[in-house]
Amino acid sequence: MKSKCRGTKISKKSVYIDPSVTIGNNVIIHDNVTIKGSSRIEDGAEIFSGTEITESIVGSNTKVKSSFIEFSEIGENNIIGPFARIRKGTKTGQEVCIGSFVEVKNSFIQDFTKASHLCYIGDSTIGKRVNIGCGVVFCNYNGKAKQHSIVEDDVFIGGNCNIIAPVTIQKGAYICAGTTITKDVSADDFVIGRVRQEHKPNLAVKYLDKKNKA
Repeated sequence: MKSKCRGTKISKKSVYIDPSVTIGNNVIIHDNVTIKGSSRIEDGAEIFSGTEITESIVGSNTKVKSSFIEFSEIGENNIIGPFARIRKGTKTGQEVCIGSFVEVKNSFIQDFTKASHLCYIGDSTIGKRVNIGCGVVFCNYNGKAKQHSIVEDDVFIGGNCNIIAPVTIQKGAYICAGTTITKDVSADDFVIGRVRQEHKPNLAVKYLDKKNKA
């Protein structure tokens, strides 16, 4: 391990750090952490228990909570996890949030963008200040080839949306929860693509009675 060491605190409990890893100043590394290859942990970062980092850069003042990062570059002042998976080819800007059970692969996520929980972002370029809601999936593989999607600055993507690559969602668009995007979206468009909800009065009682008698 190559370390500047000034103000750095590394737990002695179940921590493994390769000799080729570089650690900056004022870094905190908690119990049960593995850092491998030529990874670099920059000044002020904090690596929490249960994290494994391989051949990656973690930017200054970033917090990584119980997550896996491999062959990627995490920017400054990010919050990663808990329980995120950052796969090969991912790069983030400043103040990005990649939260619980979010998986990112081969994507560039720019400054101030948030994907707080339960998402898959693959083969995509995501702009600044984008909100990616719970359950959003970037559908990047069609069974033959990986496809790339672009989401420009200030886009809102509501929960449980599917982004079917390759598409471009231009700046300022609003994608309503539950929408499937299959074609390009123009700047400032409001997009909703759901099946209309239908109500069948009293049918639940009839259905349940019949089911229970079966």
